[in-house]
Amino acid sequence: MVTPVNPQPRERTSPPRRTDTCRPAAPEPAEGVRVRVLRAVYGDPRAAAELLPRLTERQAAGLDPLPTEPAELAPALLRAHRAEIQSLPDDTRLLLLLAAADQHPVPTHAFPRAVTAARLDTRPLEAAEAAGIAQATADGVLFRDAWTRIAAYETGSPAARRDVHRLLAGVLRGDGETAGRSWHRGAGALGPSGRLATELGAAAERACAAGRRTTARALAERAAALSPDPHAQSRLLALAAACAWQSGDADRARRLAAAAQEETLTGVLALRAGNASEAFDALLGAAVRRAAGESGGEDAEAGGEPSAAGPVRSVPAQLLAHATEAVIHTGDLRRCREAAQTAERVGIAAPGTLAGLAAAFDGRYEDARDLLMAAAGRCGPGGDPTVLMHAGIAALLLGDHTRAATATLRAADSARTRGETATVVQAMEFRAYAEFWTGRSRVGEAAARDALGQAYATGQDNGACHLRAALAMFAAVTGDTDACREHAAAARSYALARGLGLPAALAQWALAHLDLSSGRYAAAAARLRALAAFGPGHGHRAIRHLATPHYVEAAVRTGDTRVARAAHADYHRWATTVLSPDDLALSARCRALLATGGEAVDHYRDALDLHSRGTRDFERARTELLFGSALRRLRRRTEARDRLHSALEAFDAFGAPHLAAQARTELRALGAPASSAQAAPDTPTARLTAQQLLIARMAADGATNREIAVRLALSPRTIDHHLRGVFTRLGIRSRIDLVRLLAEGDET
Repeated sequence: MVTPVNPQPRERTSPPRRTDTCRPAAPEPAEGVRVRVLRAVYGDPRAAAELLPRLTERQAAGLDPLPTEPAELAPALLRAHRAEIQSLPDDTRLLLLLAAADQHPVPTHAFPRAVTAARLDTRPLEAAEAAGIAQATADGVLFRDAWTRIAAYETGSPAARRDVHRLLAGVLRGDGETAGRSWHRGAGALGPSGRLATELGAAAERACAAGRRTTARALAERAAALSPDPHAQSRLLALAAACAWQSGDADRARRLAAAAQEETLTGVLALRAGNASEAFDALLGAAVRRAAGESGGEDAEAGGEPSAAGPVRSVPAQLLAHATEAVIHTGDLRRCREAAQTAERVGIAAPGTLAGLAAAFDGRYEDARDLLMAAAGRCGPGGDPTVLMHAGIAALLLGDHTRAATATLRAADSARTRGETATVVQAMEFRAYAEFWTGRSRVGEAAARDALGQAYATGQDNGACHLRAALAMFAAVTGDTDACREHAAAARSYALARGLGLPAALAQWALAHLDLSSGRYAAAAARLRALAAFGPGHGHRAIRHLATPHYVEAAVRTGDTRVARAAHADYHRWATTVLSPDDLALSARCRALLATGGEAVDHYRDALDLHSRGTRDFERARTELLFGSALRRLRRRTEARDRLHSALEAFDAFGAPHLAAQARTELRALGAPASSAQAAPDTPTARLTAQQLLIARMAADGATNREIAVRLALSPRTIDHHLRGVFTRLGIRSRIDLVRLLAEGDET
């Protein structure tokens, strides 16, 4: 029998305090912190407004985790809700307490059975409905919002809470209700209990294996609280931290990992939100210690990142895979060699990406090719998400962009199935490259924007930096100068502070691409020269693939080809080793740019023949533009016109206005019509770029400039600039006109 909710003293609401004008202004929170604050307070703007001014400087900068307990998040809002609950009759509060205990953090859906078992009368819920606090449904109770549910639970006395948990545990007897029963048994315990801790820990491991990470985290955390054994408590906290991280609750994961003193997860957290070089040191050191058995087999398994089918690889191998990711993000290839040598010394099976990069660092390109091909081949459906992601990375390095797209999409799908939300974001980062190279820029940009929001929400600010660099790449292709510069500046500023060489270099490449497409060849050459550093042990292998062909073009335009020839020689050696049609095509294009007269024509023909066997249609169009320009200078007018028209059509299709403008300029120099073969449809929206159309539709849907800026990770000033451009292109003066015009366009 459930005892009534013990009456507690009514809480009186006091008038708001006067603001202390001498108090220093609260620090402006980072973008990721703002997103996580809103998530932490269940999307309630009142709670967010209460929490933001109370953040410390380190919390506002994202260096320390945010609060995770309701009383720390929004105490004033919670007090107001509790006072509202306390004004209700005792019987009503008891039913609300029972419903709240049934819903969070482990939803057990046992409220109707508990009411029946305890012979409770549900009519008192009418008082809650009349107050607008909750509503009775056939399945239970629907609270007004999350904070009302929390207040309903916290208003009950400790004894009343234990009673309702025991009642709920007693009615959960189904085969699939073991986790819920264990949770309520644990929540109803009076104090530490080794037996209950063991039961909850086993339930947590089963929930984790089934991909229910949030449930597993709650069970493991409660088990740790009940465990009288410090060693078991640490292991359970580590499991809870890993599940919190993979479910996307980064702030709770960081707090739990610190409490457990879990070096494995601490290294992963540093990789995704801290200094990547420090993360490499921590992960490699942890891998060596685990391989040496210093922590024992039981700890090794608990401290790793649990997967649906259990650890597919040993924990040291998992740690080494993460250390490899740190190398890729830092671009420090010397550390890559260090990791490969360490793995060989202690007997850890190194991932193919690590061994392949180490071989490339030493100039052993044939060995690098074989190792990367073996890694890229492990991209079958349903595999381990980390293995699939490494397969995608290896495929990108080999220039096999179709396989890279397949592997990264499968990695994201597998991670979703296993409940590994954090890994989904990582996979989407590398998917952006595959979409970029295969010419699906709009699809890739949309995917990158979606992943950016997920990265911020799950506390993966390093991943968000990577995605902002990717968005700068897409903006460079589409000629959106403001967005490209804003994303690139944000990415470089963050990346340089966290030792992230990859996004910093990507952002620099995006700016160089924008310069090159806009005819600023000297500026492009200056940016690209360092990125295309040649020879073993120099530069970032992935960025060299981006930079070298464009650097050669910029160098030829500025008449400085000495360094470009050396960079191309190394690029050609890699291309002929891996035999990627796209890389070979770009190498042939570089030869054409560095040659003269008829010899250049032959190289351009070779390049286009190789492009026809590859997947990088955007670069094929760029080759046709350069070929057409060379043919015009050689007075081969007919073929020049055909090549330039083909390039123009492609650039219009890709939404690359700067390069399309170059093609039109070349056609005008020939005296040929400078329009695409396929005329654009005569609709208002056809006059807008893809970015302008996206912003216009958001504005027409009622979003403010600031709301659009948050969704697109741009500044309100940039959004205002874009909207003014939209109004100018459409010949309108207000948002009302914009709504009407877009509606008419959709009807046609």
